Amino acid sequence: MSVEQTEPRRHRVVVIGSGFGGLFGTQALARADVDVTLVARTTHHLFQPLLYQVATGILSVGDIAPATRMVLRKQKNAQVLLGDVERIDLENRTVTSRFLERYTTTPFDSLIVAAGAGQSYFGNDQFAEFAPGMKTIDDALELRGRILGAFEQAELSHDHDERARLLTFVVVGAGPTGVELAGQIAELSRRTLKGTFRNIDPTEARVVLLDGASDVLPVYGGKLSRKARNTLERLGVEIQLGAMVTDVDADGLVVKEKDGSQRRIESQCKVWSAGVSASPLGKQLAEQSGAQVDRAGRVEVLPDLTLPGHPNVFVIGDMMSLNKLPGLAQVAMQGGKYAARQIIASLDGADPTHREPFKYFDKGSMATISRFSAVAKVGKLEISGFLGWVAWLFIHLLYLVGFSSKLSTLLSWAQAFFSTGRNEMAATEQQVFARIALEHMRADEPDGDSQNGESATKDGDRSAQAPAGQGRGGTQAAG
Repeated sequence: MSVEQTEPRRHRVVVIGSGFGGLFGTQALARADVDVTLVARTTHHLFQPLLYQVATGILSVGDIAPATRMVLRKQKNAQVLLGDVERIDLENRTVTSRFLERYTTTPFDSLIVAAGAGQSYFGNDQFAEFAPGMKTIDDALELRGRILGAFEQAELSHDHDERARLLTFVVVGAGPTGVELAGQIAELSRRTLKGTFRNIDPTEARVVLLDGASDVLPVYGGKLSRKARNTLERLGVEIQLGAMVTDVDADGLVVKEKDGSQRRIESQCKVWSAGVSASPLGKQLAEQSGAQVDRAGRVEVLPDLTLPGHPNVFVIGDMMSLNKLPGLAQVAMQGGKYAARQIIASLDGADPTHREPFKYFDKGSMATISRFSAVAKVGKLEISGFLGWVAWLFIHLLYLVGFSSKLSTLLSWAQAFFSTGRNEMAATEQQVFARIALEHMRADEPDGDSQNGESATKDGDRSAQAPAGQGRGGTQAAG
């Protein structure tokens, strides 16, 4: 009697999200004796810190969003699946994702959840229709269309008040994203578009930066915040602090001052960069594991980044809450690498109960305000002005994925910073209106399918006839 021998199944690791945490965690497992499946909502890895440069015509999408499959094509133990994860079953160790009408259930032995965060409107989600955030490629392209479209509409108008409204750009949120975007809109209007119109003067555009805080870049504080504010004001940006947005519509927004008084700013183009909300998957994980979530929906993880009772499930990046760590790319990168090391150690027989806790090495934070001017903080060292800008250039080039991306980005920067030109100034009507049209379409969809994935089967195709782009999964947000 012969006995058929089979090779033992390799340890299965599922990674959710292709952002910094997910990608770096996957790459850290390249030499491990595991099979890795990366599930993401998009086909690309997004270098989110440079999205504002796509929105303002400096960089192309390809510069900051390489295809994930291309990045991982030489990693033979990694597979990439496109889909929006709808259900994580910790008890049965499965992840159910959806792309268009196709459900896919992927089993795991270890899980790294790095699904990131989206824009938060603090309970006023209706603001999103008129003041988009900037978390995805689609957001950046929509904003480019809105910004450039406002100038084009102003060129066609002969009404003074309408022109003033069209040429008023409001950025809500004076954190790094808001500061960088406000600075670039000001430079776009005062340098790049100068002399390109005949009926309007783009340099007269009004750029307003709003925040409820007492200063710009409050996380930097002190000298760096003051320098950032002074640089923005020299660019012509109006900084209005201690101001809370209470309403937003197509033609403007209402602002509430600290004394309770309200005023209105007429503006067609508004951008929201005032808050983040973690992926709703965090709530699922918390309910199944007994973990808590904070106000932003982030999961309060154990010191080794795992869930209570689940030493094989790691939650990293913008989805985790631990020791008040900031939502920075470096936290996600280091978290992904740490999770990979713990998985490898467990395969070698290490006891999960004796893991060294995750320790974040702060490599500093920085924000660019305009060409040749940035602020950077590394420990107690504070750098600003041209030196800070050079440091900003070097760090961002260092972490861009792919040599071709680094080279094309460097060339685009050279043109934008040392001349008045910007290569990526094309915008279409579809970019501006597609997001709202898709949201309305999805709201009208019948909700007949199971939303928790309980009836989904491996690669179960619910409908082969679904038109492209009409599934809830889509490719809308960065994983």
